[in-house]
Amino acid sequence: MLARAPGPDRLIPLRRPPLLSVIEGRFVPEGMSLDAVDSGWESLRARVPHAHDGAILHVLGTSRNGHGGVSVHCIQSSYRFHAVAREGLDTGVRPLGVKAICLAPGGGVLMARRGEGTLNYPGMWEFAAAGTLEPGVAPAVMILRELREETGWTAAAPPTARALLFDPVARSWEVVFVIDVLPPAVPVETWECAELRCVAPGDWPTPLTPVARQMMPILEGELRARSK
Repeated sequence: MLARAPGPDRLIPLRRPPLLSVIEGRFVPEGMSLDAVDSGWESLRARVPHAHDGAILHVLGTSRNGHGGVSVHCIQSSYRFHAVAREGLDTGVRPLGVKAICLAPGGGVLMARRGEGTLNYPGMWEFAAAGTLEPGVAPAVMILRELREETGWTAAAPPTARALLFDPVARSWEVVFVIDVLPPAVPVETWECAELRCVAPGDWPTPLTPVARQMMPILEGELRARSK
C-alpha cells in the first residue's frame, strides 16, 4: 500500500499536534527486486558516504481529524527504500520528517546551508533544523534533538506544530514546528550543516531550497500573529 499522490504544494495548517497512527508490520516494496534496491543503495553510498540506513516511518496517507488536527497513518520501513529514488528506483516510500522555523531573540530566523555531502538539496539554504523521524520518537522530541545536534541552539519554549506539508522534491511528509531559540555557548559543526546564519525575515540567503519556499507562508503567518 502506497501513500496517495499529494498535490505539488500540499500544506495542511495545524492548530494542534498531529496524531501518528502506526500500523503493525514493515513496508517492503512490491514489484521491485531487492537485489536492485541493494545495488542502488551501494551506488548511492559511493556518492554520499554519510548516507545511513535505518528504520523510518513510511506515510500511507493523512486524514483530518477536526479542530485543526490531522492523523498521519504510517508503517515502519527502511531508509534505503526511500533513498534509492535518487538512483532512479522510486519504491513509493514517503518518509515522515520534522522541520523547524527557529526564531531567535531580536527577530532573526535561523538558516542553514546544507553540506555538499547531503542527499537532498546539497549546498542550498533551508530553515534549520530538520531530520527524518525515527519510529517510537515523538515529532516534538525529534525536532529538539535535531536542533541540538545540527545547530547547538536550544529551545526557549516547547516547539509548536504549525503545519504538515509534502516536499515533492525529497518525496517526504514533514511536520513543521515553530520554535523560539537561544544561541549556543559554543558553535556546533556537523557534516549536514556547512554554515549557519541568523537572518532578518526577507533577507534570505540563496539559493533557497524549494521546501523552504513552501514554508514561507507558515513563517509569515507566525510573524503576523505575533505582531498583533
